[in-house]
Amino acid sequence: MTPTPVPLSRGFPSRYGVPELRAVDPAIFQRRYFTHCLQCTFCHDWCCQFGVDVDRYHVDRILMHADSLEAYTGVPRAQWFTGEVEAEPDSPGGETWRTRVVDGACVFLNRRGRGCLLHAFCMEQGIDHHELKSLVDGLFPLTFEAGVLGPALEVEDNELVCLDTGPTLYRGMREELRYYFGDQLVAELDQVESLGH
Repeated sequence: MTPTPVPLSRGFPSRYGVPELRAVDPAIFQRRYFTHCLQCTFCHDWCCQFGVDVDRYHVDRILMHADSLEAYTGVPRAQWFTGEVEAEPDSPGGETWRTRVVDGACVFLNRRGRGCLLHAFCMEQGIDHHELKSLVDGLFPLTFEAGVLGPALEVEDNELVCLDTGPTLYRGMREELRYYFGDQLVAELDQVESLGH
């Protein structure tokens, strides 16, 4: 049975204005995952096999670096996205684009090493990775829907390879939540966590 979401004291909008979190699924304080992705020796970047939704805010920033990213990734910009665009009022920029899956993984997967090429590009260029990585990507394995912060579908379906080891979903993503939603949300989530939800 899915736990009842715990209402927050007010809405907490992201730094982009949307989404706005108004409740939290207590499962984020109970479910665990490996957390330190690039230290993992067993998943083989499993979560990158589906591609990812990129909110329009971050699509625009990726395209601003298109020339450099083409050179860095070796993949032409015309092959980065599927062409499917979905209206999504709760995503920064009001829509999402889907990254293309090539040979069973996201086009931005580093096939010569590990992890995300967008993240690696940012690190090498001295750019904060939040500038290019989408909100849903940055929060995974957390997600949001209808104002509720909760586990991603892969967690709910027990499909995420690294489940049930390491910190809780909340503890693993606490600083990302602080970046996207601010100190006051984290303080309130700490309180909800302390109440044993």
